[in-house]
Amino acid sequence: MTSVSIEIEVASSFPADKVFKVFSDFDNLAPKVNPTVFKCIETIEGNGGVGTIKNFTFGDAVPFTSGKYKVDAVDPSNFSYSYSFFEGECLLGILDSINHHIKVIPTDGGSIFKQTVIYNSKGNDKPSEDILKAEKEIYEKTFKAIEAYGAAHPETY
Repeated sequence: MTSVSIEIEVASSFPADKVFKVFSDFDNLAPKVNPTVFKCIETIEGNGGVGTIKNFTFGDAVPFTSGKYKVDAVDPSNFSYSYSFFEGECLLGILDSINHHIKVIPTDGGSIFKQTVIYNSKGNDKPSEDILKAEKEIYEKTFKAIEAYGAAHPETY
């Protein structure tokens, strides 16, 4: 089995607790702020904690339409969240899973949003560099849009 990963790192002027709180509302916000990528995200099983299973319906900006993921870890006190896609077209027919590890790191005057995405292949095939680059850009754009939404709605977050 082959693995390849991408790293996303975006600085924020907002404190880590606020960034984590806004990002924790990803299911509701992503379809609002980036609907060409995220059409709908729905909980199939669970209450949002570890073991929860969610279904993604993707938009026209990506070359696949669906994916199911399971929440692997949630640690609000350390501003971290992990989940793994295990089913759907997002696995491109060549992947066993895609693991996402998110951590918001406090800094002086703000925070850093870090996301590591690990693509675990069934065999030796792996996503192309073009796909990895496009995915990285989508994650960065979506984070910035979610952050901007939170800034525009401080009463909510």
